[in-house]
Amino acid sequence: MSASWETALLTVFDRWLARYRAGETNWEAFANADDEAFLRSIGYKPRELFDYVEDHANYGEPDAGTIINIAGVRREYFLEVQAGKPSSRVIKPSNLPAKTDAIEGIPWLPRLIVKAEGKLRGELDPDIMYCCPGDWAFFDLHGLDAVEFLRFVWECDGDRDLIVQHVVAAGN
Repeated sequence: MSASWETALLTVFDRWLARYRAGETNWEAFANADDEAFLRSIGYKPRELFDYVEDHANYGEPDAGTIINIAGVRREYFLEVQAGKPSSRVIKPSNLPAKTDAIEGIPWLPRLIVKAEGKLRGELDPDIMYCCPGDWAFFDLHGLDAVEFLRFVWECDGDRDLIVQHVVAAGN
């Protein structure tokens, strides 16, 4: 099944991208029953994919490879750690640290850590996106890769000091 889920995700992504470029912008109308069932099987929600479609159409990122790789980390976490069972917890925008909050003098990092942990567990409210333009700016500024950061957050298993050390080391 390793390649088939990737092909299926790209098929849905391409179909949704064409619809978005044709002027459809209501994310709630994009997923049909088959799309929803497929996305659930990899631990995804329609809005997560739609946000990547929208940003790809408007800003050119994330690219298809990054979308597949982020989904791959989430899927692996969903199947291995969560045993295919979605979390019932939802991280609301009001639960996020402020954009200006900092750790070790690094603004945005507290927010990004919460978003990455939420992305791994599938707990982000539809109005929160892992890899929004602010996240991309953070990754660029600190010489980090969004996929590798997500995987590293998983490996740290809640040890935020390790995450901070990693970001500090990457920026030097």
